[in-house]
Amino acid sequence: MAATTINEVITQLEAIITDSINTNNRMGYFAALYYKVTAAVRDGIAKGQFQDGARMEKFDVTFANRYLDALAAWKANQPISGSWRVAFEATKSSSALVLQQLLLGMNAHINLDLGIAAAEVSGGQMDGVQGDFDAINTIISALTYQVVNDIDRMSPLLSLLGLHYNNQTSILIQFSIDNARDGAWCFAEELVKKQGTDYTTCVTQRDQTITKLAGGLIHMEGFMRFTVWLIHLFEWKNPARIIKALHEDSRVKIVVGQA
Repeated sequence: MAATTINEVITQLEAIITDSINTNNRMGYFAALYYKVTAAVRDGIAKGQFQDGARMEKFDVTFANRYLDALAAWKANQPISGSWRVAFEATKSSSALVLQQLLLGMNAHINLDLGIAAAEVSGGQMDGVQGDFDAINTIISALTYQVVNDIDRMSPLLSLLGLHYNNQTSILIQFSIDNARDGAWCFAEELVKKQGTDYTTCVTQRDQTITKLAGGLIHMEGFMRFTVWLIHLFEWKNPARIIKALHEDSRVKIVVGQA
């Protein structure tokens, strides 16, 4: 059932996290990260940190439902976007890094879902939603980089990825929250002008592009493949333990309008 309030989103995310811990399911990795994002938005609304709290909640709920609906459809063996399919299928892989799991979820949710959500809530006026768009991305960026730093203790050799900074073929290294945000905004501006079949075609074409990016995040080649294998060798292996670590409370200062 689609969430209608931000508290309902929180409740559904908590259920996913609890179930994932109990079943040792990697599906809980992204849910734990996304819980922090949603909780930060909720707290920001409560503290009056957004220009329009009610509008921000509508935007956040619309955005979150894209993920929740995709997950529900996946579990029910119903059609979903290609980018989410790659992300969900990767949770079955014991060889994928925690970082890869998180980036696959972020890839689908930011590069595809965020633009769709922005277009949906804009009412055709993108200027009116830009502040909320930037605010959500500020929160995502702050929390994501913090979580990536936290991963160092569960993946002690993660720094080896730095050996590949000059490898222009590695999307795993090049993935950028800022670039994803900018791309999502451009997509939203294009999508809001579409209707009917043109709208559907635009979303489909965007998903095809993002699905290819997902493939680059999970399928490594050459020396990069060996490096990922080596990192994984020393990474924590118990999904429940990892989810609990990712779900730990953290304090993140939200500065609206900056990212």
